[in-house]
Amino acid sequence: MLAEHTFAYVRVVALAALPRRDERSREHLDNTARHARPVVLARERVLAVPGPLGALLPGGAVQRGTVVAVDGDPGAGTTSVALQLAAAATAAGEWAAAIELDASLGGLAAGEAGVALERFAVVRRVPRARWAAVVAALLDGVSVVLAEVPAYARVGDTRRLLARARERGAVLVAMGPWPAEAALRLRAGGSVWRGLDAGAGVLVERDQRVHIDGRGAAARDHVALVEAG
Repeated sequence: MLAEHTFAYVRVVALAALPRRDERSREHLDNTARHARPVVLARERVLAVPGPLGALLPGGAVQRGTVVAVDGDPGAGTTSVALQLAAAATAAGEWAAAIELDASLGGLAAGEAGVALERFAVVRRVPRARWAAVVAALLDGVSVVLAEVPAYARVGDTRRLLARARERGAVLVAMGPWPAEAALRLRAGGSVWRGLDAGAGVLVERDQRVHIDGRGAAARDHVALVEAG
């Protein structure tokens, strides 16, 4: 069963501050914080994407704190490609979430894509005036957020969501036309099922065509072999 959750904003309020004139204390505090800041390893700045899709991505991973735009014609496999990125998060023991506009995403499709449903939340029936706020709230606490981009999304909102993803170190998977910056742009180009031979047999796998464009990726068509469940 898919778990459906909404996430509220948590406003952090500073309870005290150093006096403005105490520059020496401020400098000491800054130095202490700088030395106490944890070291972020290179592998922790990326989310590894296993399987055929990961083999096509630069370094086999997506950069945390970025937007991955996934687009394609209806029925071309946009949702399937996006779900593989959600599966990467749950495979790492992290949470993923999806925001739907038409309630078309089912648990069966997510499970077949490798998503661990116990770490996957789906938010439906989001009022159009709250879409950007809900996406931002999810980015505050979820590693990978799949968000269908509505036609009414404003450029200013998409830029603020990019900034939120960068600040939180989350990956925003924008499904549909994305007007703001994206580290990677994946365009699903349809798929071909394999396994039937001369009218007999079982569908066992399919070739999903994906066009990849972005930093560190050659802008060309790739074919990912995806096994059917």
